[in-house]
Amino acid sequence: MNSLFTTANNPRMDEQKIEALWTHLHWLTVLAEQGSYTAAAARLGVSKAAMSQRIAELERAAGVPLVTRTTRSVRFTEAGRRLVDDTRAQYAQIATSFSSVREMAGVARGLIRMTAPVAFARQQIVPKLAGFLHAHPEVRVQLEASDRLTSIATEGFDLAIRHSAQAPETHVAWKLCDTHSVIVATRAYLRRRGTPATPGDLAVHDCLYYPRTQAASIWSFVRKGARKTTAGPFTLAINGAFSANNSELLRDAALDDLGIALLPDFTAQAAVQAGKLIVLLPDWRPVGAFADQLYVVRPYATHVPRAVALFIGYLREAFAGGFPL
Repeated sequence: MNSLFTTANNPRMDEQKIEALWTHLHWLTVLAEQGSYTAAAARLGVSKAAMSQRIAELERAAGVPLVTRTTRSVRFTEAGRRLVDDTRAQYAQIATSFSSVREMAGVARGLIRMTAPVAFARQQIVPKLAGFLHAHPEVRVQLEASDRLTSIATEGFDLAIRHSAQAPETHVAWKLCDTHSVIVATRAYLRRRGTPATPGDLAVHDCLYYPRTQAASIWSFVRKGARKTTAGPFTLAINGAFSANNSELLRDAALDDLGIALLPDFTAQAAVQAGKLIVLLPDWRPVGAFADQLYVVRPYATHVPRAVALFIGYLREAFAGGFPL
Protein backbone atom coordinates (compact mmCIF):
# COMPACT_ATOMS: atom_id res chain seq x y z
CA MET A 1 0.00 0.00 0.00
CA ASN A 2 2.75 2.47 0.89
CA SER A 3 4.44 2.13 -2.51
CA LEU A 4 1.74 4.25 -4.13
CA PHE A 5 2.77 7.15 -1.93
CA THR A 6 6.38 7.09 -3.12
CA THR A 7 6.97 8.68 -6.53
CA ALA A 8 9.55 10.91 -8.14
CA ASN A 9 7.34 13.90 -7.41
CA ASN A 10 6.22 12.72 -4.01
CA PRO A 11 8.94 11.56 -1.58
CA ARG A 12 7.98 8.75 0.80
CA MET A 13 5.39 10.08 3.21
CA ASP A 14 6.02 9.70 6.90
CA GLU A 15 3.84 7.35 8.96
CA GLN A 16 1.89 10.16 10.59
CA LYS A 17 0.73 11.57 7.27
CA ILE A 18 -0.28 8.13 5.97
CA GLU A 19 -2.36 7.55 9.11
CA ALA A 20 -4.16 10.82 8.41
CA LEU A 21 -5.32 9.32 5.10
CA TRP A 22 -6.85 6.12 6.51
CA THR A 23 -10.37 7.57 6.34
CA HIS A 24 -9.71 8.70 2.79
CA LEU A 25 -8.71 5.14 1.86
CA HIS A 26 -11.87 3.74 3.41
CA TRP A 27 -13.99 6.18 1.42
CA LEU A 28 -12.17 5.08 -1.73
CA THR A 29 -13.09 1.43 -1.10
CA VAL A 30 -16.72 2.43 -0.53
CA LEU A 31 -16.67 4.37 -3.80
CA ALA A 32 -15.41 1.25 -5.57
CA GLU A 33 -18.20 -0.83 -4.04
CA GLN A 34 -20.99 1.66 -4.80
CA GLY A 35 -19.86 2.70 -8.27
CA SER A 36 -20.79 6.39 -8.03
CA TYR A 37 -20.09 9.42 -5.85
CA THR A 38 -23.78 9.85 -5.10
CA ALA A 39 -24.27 6.27 -3.91
CA ALA A 40 -21.00 6.26 -1.96
CA ALA A 41 -21.86 9.53 -0.21
CA ALA A 42 -25.28 8.16 0.74
CA ARG A 43 -23.69 4.96 2.03
CA LEU A 44 -21.29 6.94 4.25
CA GLY A 45 -23.85 9.54 5.30
CA VAL A 46 -21.85 12.48 3.93
CA SER A 47 -22.37 15.03 1.18
CA LYS A 48 -21.31 14.38 -2.39
CA ALA A 49 -19.03 17.42 -2.18
CA ALA A 50 -17.26 16.01 0.89
CA MET A 51 -16.82 12.73 -0.92
CA SER A 52 -15.24 14.42 -3.94
CA GLN A 53 -12.94 16.48 -1.72
CA ARG A 54 -11.61 13.43 0.14
CA ILE A 55 -10.85 11.56 -3.07
CA ALA A 56 -9.10 14.61 -4.52
CA GLU A 57 -6.97 14.93 -1.37
CA LEU A 58 -6.04 11.26 -1.64
CA GLU A 59 -5.02 11.67 -5.28
CA ARG A 60 -2.80 14.63 -4.40
CA ALA A 61 -1.14 12.60 -1.68
CA ALA A 62 -0.63 9.63 -3.98
CA GLY A 63 0.69 11.78 -6.80
CA VAL A 64 -1.30 9.85 -9.42
CA PRO A 65 -4.93 9.88 -10.58
CA LEU A 66 -7.05 7.23 -8.88
CA VAL A 67 -10.51 7.80 -10.33
CA THR A 68 -11.86 9.02 -13.68
CA ARG A 69 -15.38 10.43 -13.47
CA THR A 70 -17.97 9.96 -16.22
CA THR A 71 -21.45 11.36 -16.48
CA ARG A 72 -23.06 8.40 -14.71
CA SER A 73 -20.34 6.49 -12.90
CA VAL A 74 -16.67 6.38 -11.99
CA ARG A 75 -13.83 4.39 -13.52
CA PHE A 76 -10.78 3.50 -11.49
CA THR A 77 -7.31 3.92 -12.91
CA GLU A 78 -4.77 1.12 -12.57
CA ALA A 79 -3.35 2.85 -9.48
CA GLY A 80 -6.80 3.34 -8.00
CA ARG A 81 -7.77 -0.28 -8.55
CA ARG A 82 -4.52 -1.47 -7.01
CA LEU A 83 -5.04 0.72 -3.96
CA VAL A 84 -8.58 -0.58 -3.49
CA ASP A 85 -7.53 -4.21 -3.92
CA ASP A 86 -4.69 -3.81 -1.42
CA THR A 87 -6.79 -2.17 1.29
CA ARG A 88 -10.28 -3.66 0.95
CA ALA A 89 -9.47 -6.81 2.95
CA GLN A 90 -7.89 -4.81 5.77
CA TYR A 91 -10.98 -2.66 6.23
CA ALA A 92 -13.21 -5.76 6.12
CA GLN A 93 -11.06 -7.32 8.84
CA ILE A 94 -11.35 -4.16 10.95
CA ALA A 95 -15.14 -4.29 10.62
CA THR A 96 -15.20 -7.97 11.56
CA SER A 97 -12.94 -7.46 14.56
CA PHE A 98 -14.98 -4.52 15.80
CA SER A 99 -18.19 -6.50 15.42
CA SER A 100 -16.63 -9.33 17.42
CA VAL A 101 -15.64 -6.97 20.22
CA ARG A 102 -19.10 -5.40 20.32
CA GLU A 103 -20.66 -8.84 20.67
CA MET A 104 -18.64 -9.45 23.83
CA ALA A 105 -20.80 -6.92 25.63
CA GLY A 106 -23.97 -7.57 23.69
CA VAL A 107 -26.83 -10.02 23.85
CA ALA A 108 -26.37 -13.38 22.14
CA ARG A 109 -28.81 -13.72 19.28
CA GLY A 110 -29.34 -15.47 15.98
CA LEU A 111 -29.57 -19.00 14.61
CA ILE A 112 -27.16 -21.79 15.55
CA ARG A 113 -27.12 -24.67 13.06
CA MET A 114 -25.64 -27.86 14.44
CA THR A 115 -25.45 -31.54 13.59
CA ALA A 116 -25.03 -34.52 15.91
CA PRO A 117 -25.36 -38.32 15.77
CA VAL A 118 -29.00 -39.40 16.00
CA ALA A 119 -28.82 -41.27 19.31
CA PHE A 120 -26.69 -38.64 21.03
CA ALA A 121 -28.88 -35.80 19.74
CA ARG A 122 -32.07 -37.40 21.08
CA GLN A 123 -30.73 -38.68 24.39
CA GLN A 124 -28.26 -35.99 25.42
CA ILE A 125 -28.48 -32.77 23.36
CA VAL A 126 -32.23 -32.16 23.37
CA PRO A 127 -32.68 -32.68 27.15
CA LYS A 128 -29.99 -30.06 27.80
CA LEU A 129 -31.22 -27.41 25.35
CA ALA A 130 -33.78 -25.87 27.68
CA GLY A 131 -31.17 -24.49 30.07
CA PHE A 132 -29.31 -22.71 27.27
CA LEU A 133 -32.35 -21.39 25.40
CA HIS A 134 -33.99 -20.08 28.56
CA ALA A 135 -30.78 -18.21 29.40
CA HIS A 136 -30.52 -16.79 25.86
CA PRO A 137 -34.07 -16.13 24.61
CA GLU A 138 -32.91 -14.45 21.38
CA VAL A 139 -30.99 -17.53 20.22
CA ARG A 140 -32.51 -20.27 18.07
CA VAL A 141 -31.01 -23.74 17.61
CA GLN A 142 -31.58 -25.84 14.50
CA LEU A 143 -30.42 -29.42 15.11
CA GLU A 144 -29.89 -31.97 12.35
CA ALA A 145 -29.75 -35.45 13.83
CA SER A 146 -27.74 -37.58 11.43
CA ASP A 147 -25.21 -40.39 11.59
CA ARG A 148 -23.78 -39.16 8.30
CA LEU A 149 -20.43 -37.39 8.59
CA THR A 150 -21.50 -34.08 7.11
CA SER A 151 -19.14 -31.46 5.76
CA ILE A 152 -19.76 -28.78 8.36
CA ALA A 153 -18.61 -25.71 6.43
CA THR A 154 -19.96 -26.84 3.05
CA GLU A 155 -23.42 -27.55 4.45
CA GLY A 156 -23.57 -24.38 6.51
CA PHE A 157 -23.35 -25.78 10.04
CA ASP A 158 -21.94 -23.67 12.86
CA LEU A 159 -20.86 -26.68 14.89
CA ALA A 160 -21.07 -30.46 15.13
CA ILE A 161 -20.78 -33.21 17.70
CA ARG A 162 -18.31 -35.92 16.71
CA HIS A 163 -18.00 -39.31 18.44
CA SER A 164 -14.50 -40.34 17.41
CA ALA A 165 -11.19 -41.73 18.60
CA GLN A 166 -9.35 -38.43 18.09
CA ALA A 167 -10.01 -34.77 17.40
CA PRO A 168 -10.74 -33.93 13.74
CA GLU A 169 -7.73 -32.08 12.33
CA THR A 170 -9.77 -30.18 9.74
CA HIS A 171 -11.78 -28.18 12.30
CA VAL A 172 -11.43 -26.33 15.57
CA ALA A 173 -12.24 -28.98 18.18
CA TRP A 174 -12.85 -29.20 21.92
CA LYS A 175 -13.05 -32.48 23.76
CA LEU A 176 -16.31 -32.83 25.67
CA CYS A 177 -15.53 -36.03 27.57
CA ASP A 178 -14.41 -39.64 27.37
CA THR A 179 -17.01 -42.31 26.65
CA HIS A 180 -16.97 -46.08 27.02
CA SER A 181 -19.04 -49.03 25.91
CA VAL A 182 -21.03 -51.27 28.24
CA ILE A 183 -22.77 -54.65 28.11
CA VAL A 184 -26.35 -54.52 29.45
CA ALA A 185 -29.47 -56.63 29.79
CA THR A 186 -32.73 -56.69 31.75
CA ARG A 187 -33.24 -58.70 34.93
CA ALA A 188 -35.99 -60.65 33.17
CA TYR A 189 -33.62 -61.78 30.42
CA LEU A 190 -30.93 -62.72 32.94
CA ARG A 191 -33.39 -64.74 35.02
CA ARG A 192 -34.40 -66.65 31.91
CA ARG A 193 -30.95 -67.15 30.36
CA GLY A 194 -28.47 -66.69 33.19
CA THR A 195 -25.88 -63.99 33.92
CA PRO A 196 -22.56 -64.20 32.02
CA ALA A 197 -19.51 -64.23 34.32
CA THR A 198 -16.87 -63.87 31.59
CA PRO A 199 -16.88 -62.59 28.01
CA GLY A 200 -16.68 -66.18 26.80
CA ASP A 201 -20.10 -66.88 28.30
CA LEU A 202 -21.65 -64.49 25.76
CA ALA A 203 -21.24 -67.15 23.07
CA VAL A 204 -24.41 -68.90 24.29
CA HIS A 205 -26.49 -65.73 24.69
CA ASP A 206 -28.66 -63.69 22.34
CA CYS A 207 -26.56 -60.60 21.61
CA LEU A 208 -27.82 -57.35 20.12
CA TYR A 209 -25.22 -55.68 17.95
CA TYR A 210 -24.43 -52.80 15.61
CA PRO A 211 -23.76 -54.19 12.07
CA ARG A 212 -21.02 -51.82 10.90
CA THR A 213 -18.92 -54.29 8.87
CA GLN A 214 -18.73 -57.95 8.00
CA ALA A 215 -16.93 -58.40 11.33
CA ALA A 216 -19.76 -56.77 13.28
CA SER A 217 -20.57 -60.08 15.00
CA ILE A 218 -17.18 -60.04 16.74
CA TRP A 219 -16.97 -58.43 20.18
CA SER A 220 -13.67 -57.64 21.90
CA PHE A 221 -12.84 -57.10 25.58
CA VAL A 222 -9.90 -56.16 27.77
CA ARG A 223 -9.74 -56.78 31.50
CA LYS A 224 -9.90 -53.53 33.47
CA GLY A 225 -6.64 -52.69 35.20
CA ALA A 226 -4.68 -55.33 33.29
CA ARG A 227 -1.33 -54.46 31.74
CA LYS A 228 -1.10 -54.33 27.99
CA THR A 229 0.21 -57.55 26.48
CA THR A 230 1.13 -58.70 23.03
CA ALA A 231 -1.81 -61.11 23.14
CA GLY A 232 -4.30 -58.28 22.54
CA PRO A 233 -7.95 -58.20 23.60
CA PHE A 234 -10.16 -61.22 24.12
CA THR A 235 -12.49 -61.62 21.12
CA LEU A 236 -15.42 -63.87 20.42
CA ALA A 237 -18.09 -64.37 17.79
CA ILE A 238 -21.52 -63.47 19.11
CA ASN A 239 -24.96 -64.55 17.92
CA GLY A 240 -28.34 -62.90 18.05
CA ALA A 241 -31.64 -62.50 16.24
CA PHE A 242 -31.51 -58.69 16.06
CA SER A 243 -29.03 -56.07 14.91
CA ALA A 244 -29.52 -52.37 14.16
CA ASN A 245 -27.45 -49.41 13.04
CA ASN A 246 -28.71 -47.22 15.88
CA SER A 247 -27.81 -47.63 19.54
CA GLU A 248 -31.27 -46.47 20.67
CA LEU A 249 -32.86 -49.37 18.81
CA LEU A 250 -30.45 -51.81 20.42
CA ARG A 251 -31.25 -50.36 23.84
CA ASP A 252 -34.98 -50.66 23.21
CA ALA A 253 -34.54 -54.25 22.06
CA ALA A 254 -32.66 -55.00 25.28
CA LEU A 255 -35.44 -53.35 27.29
CA ASP A 256 -37.87 -55.73 25.56
CA ASP A 257 -35.83 -58.68 26.94
CA LEU A 258 -34.51 -59.66 23.50
CA GLY A 259 -30.93 -60.14 24.62
CA ILE A 260 -27.67 -58.59 25.77
CA ALA A 261 -26.74 -55.29 24.11
CA LEU A 262 -23.41 -53.56 23.65
CA LEU A 263 -24.07 -49.81 23.93
CA PRO A 264 -22.21 -46.52 24.35
CA ASP A 265 -22.57 -45.25 27.90
CA PHE A 266 -24.59 -42.18 26.87
CA THR A 267 -27.24 -44.46 25.34
CA ALA A 268 -27.39 -46.82 28.30
CA GLN A 269 -27.20 -44.15 31.02
CA ALA A 270 -30.88 -43.33 31.61
CA ALA A 271 -32.06 -46.95 31.57
CA VAL A 272 -29.24 -48.08 33.87
CA GLN A 273 -29.84 -45.24 36.34
CA ALA A 274 -33.56 -46.10 36.35
CA GLY A 275 -32.75 -49.72 37.16
CA LYS A 276 -34.23 -51.01 33.90
CA LEU A 277 -30.91 -52.34 32.54
CA ILE A 278 -28.10 -54.07 34.42
CA VAL A 279 -24.43 -53.51 33.53
CA LEU A 280 -22.72 -56.89 33.02
CA LEU A 281 -19.08 -57.99 33.17
CA PRO A 282 -17.95 -55.07 35.38
CA ASP A 283 -14.34 -56.33 35.36
CA TRP A 284 -14.14 -56.17 31.57
CA ARG A 285 -14.19 -53.27 29.12
CA PRO A 286 -15.60 -53.69 25.59
CA VAL A 287 -13.29 -52.18 22.95
CA GLY A 288 -13.58 -51.37 19.27
CA ALA A 289 -17.36 -51.22 19.03
CA PHE A 290 -17.82 -47.46 19.53
CA ALA A 291 -15.44 -44.50 19.68
CA ASP A 292 -14.21 -43.45 23.10
CA GLN A 293 -14.24 -39.64 22.90
CA LEU A 294 -16.78 -36.92 22.19
CA TYR A 295 -15.85 -33.61 20.55
CA VAL A 296 -17.65 -30.41 19.66
CA VAL A 297 -16.17 -28.96 16.47
CA ARG A 298 -16.68 -25.87 14.35
CA PRO A 299 -15.23 -24.67 11.04
CA TYR A 300 -12.20 -22.39 11.05
CA ALA A 301 -13.44 -18.79 10.96
CA THR A 302 -12.03 -15.33 11.65
CA HIS A 303 -15.22 -14.38 13.48
CA VAL A 304 -17.38 -16.65 15.61
CA PRO A 305 -20.84 -15.34 16.55
CA ARG A 306 -21.32 -14.81 20.26
CA ALA A 307 -24.22 -17.25 20.35
CA VAL A 308 -22.08 -20.04 18.88
CA ALA A 309 -19.20 -19.36 21.27
CA LEU A 310 -21.54 -19.38 24.27
CA PHE A 311 -23.24 -22.59 23.15
CA ILE A 312 -19.91 -24.36 22.74
CA GLY A 313 -18.98 -23.30 26.27
CA TYR A 314 -22.35 -24.51 27.54
CA LEU A 315 -21.89 -27.94 25.94
CA ARG A 316 -18.37 -28.30 27.31
CA GLU A 317 -19.61 -27.62 30.82
CA ALA A 318 -22.71 -29.80 30.46
CA PHE A 319 -20.77 -32.88 29.37
CA ALA A 320 -17.55 -32.39 31.32
CA GLY A 321 -18.50 -35.13 33.77
CA GLY A 322 -19.15 -37.76 31.11
CA PHE A 323 -21.97 -40.27 31.56
CA PRO A 324 -21.75 -41.97 34.97
CA LEU A 325 -23.78 -45.13 35.32
